[in-house]
Amino acid sequence: MSIIIMILLLSLLILVHEAGHFLAARAFGIKVDKFGFGLPIGPTLYKTKIGDVEVLVHAFLLGGYVSFPDDEKDCDLPKDSPERFSNKPIWQRAIVVSAGVIANVICAIALVMVVAIVSGKLPSGNYEIFAGGISAPKDASIWKSGLKEGDRILSVNNCEINNLYSFVTIVKNSAKNNGIIKEQTVDSNFAKLKELNPGLEKDEIIPSGIAIRLPQDVEKDIVTMDKFAAKGAKYFKNEGIQVDDRIKSLEKEIENKQVYTSDGKYSMYDVAKALSNGDHPINLIVERAGKTLELNPIYPDEKGLIGIGLSAKQTMIETKTIPSITVESCKYLWDNTYLMMYSLGQLFTGNIPLKDMHGIVAITKIGGDMIEKSGKSSGILLAALISMNLAILNILPIPALDGGHLMFLFIEKIIGKPLDEKVIEVISNVFFSLLIVLMIFVVFNDITLLIRK
Repeated sequence: MSIIIMILLLSLLILVHEAGHFLAARAFGIKVDKFGFGLPIGPTLYKTKIGDVEVLVHAFLLGGYVSFPDDEKDCDLPKDSPERFSNKPIWQRAIVVSAGVIANVICAIALVMVVAIVSGKLPSGNYEIFAGGISAPKDASIWKSGLKEGDRILSVNNCEINNLYSFVTIVKNSAKNNGIIKEQTVDSNFAKLKELNPGLEKDEIIPSGIAIRLPQDVEKDIVTMDKFAAKGAKYFKNEGIQVDDRIKSLEKEIENKQVYTSDGKYSMYDVAKALSNGDHPINLIVERAGKTLELNPIYPDEKGLIGIGLSAKQTMIETKTIPSITVESCKYLWDNTYLMMYSLGQLFTGNIPLKDMHGIVAITKIGGDMIEKSGKSSGILLAALISMNLAILNILPIPALDGGHLMFLFIEKIIGKPLDEKVIEVISNVFFSLLIVLMIFVVFNDITLLIRK
């Protein structure tokens, strides 16, 4: 039932989008021949006539369209008819083309406001993270940190913590001897090493038998992440210098030593790398009994574990009045749309691989799970975000999408005449084919995801 509800919500978004085009066209006196639910690929499941508009339901349900007489070569409507789309002023055609996107935006706002009105609250997207019981070995550093069960974790390594993902990711990537160190940490430790041993250069191999002094106040490499990675809007990459087995071997040689006698294999910078690897501290700031406390560093083990349980509680925003319903609904959409736009940029720049693109199948499954676990409000809010996603994607200047049609109208306005219809048709068909290939690829990704659970 949850999946059926999610399918109905997604179907609503497609209908709203096409209804936007349809109503705008009718408002300007443009004749509409067809209103299609789904794309005309494969068999047509159902068709009927409502007034002078043919309504069709296609087997390939991923999309929809509104067809004008201009799209039909055998249309008997006169070429100079004012009911033709092409005979309308550019500004009217631009409104008709944009109407689907506008309808999706309005729909998104309406869906969020429905949840705000019915529930009297909206999710902030932020969670309060609390420390649970400690289950670490007695010699683990967490026992000396001062952390107590029930402490609210505010930040880790200067990264504000408002979800479990960011906390767990930082801790896991701070595993002891994880083999990744930041260049600035190595440079800092090299400067300390150089100060104690001024006669040796950075990349010079230390002659065999030469003893060098090792700094005891070495800087430890700290893992952190920016706000976009913390929100899951981009991949977190623990980037830095890769520590190979050679440096790890040197690390064991110099561990807990004040002086290292060279065997003629390593440079000063190699020693700085070995000094920088090892422990990666977790610096916690917590809230306890209304007070903010900075704890002693905690050092994860080789598996990236520190030995505590965690719990999360989402903070909710009350929407009891008309102003709060309006303001918070728009803010909810703005915040999430901003993250969506950022993630879309990550996709175009290649920072998010194509294999992680997902579509209607995965959305339906995830939405169904959300409805089953958290109620219908979660599914409606997800549908609102998908509606905004549809608006954003459709407005992109890609031929075969609404943004592509707007682009052609913009060019027509600049050059003072329409582009050749055959050129537009060829370009649109090419990009339409590419979009279909992309949709098939995304559905394949979705099915693969479900198989792998």
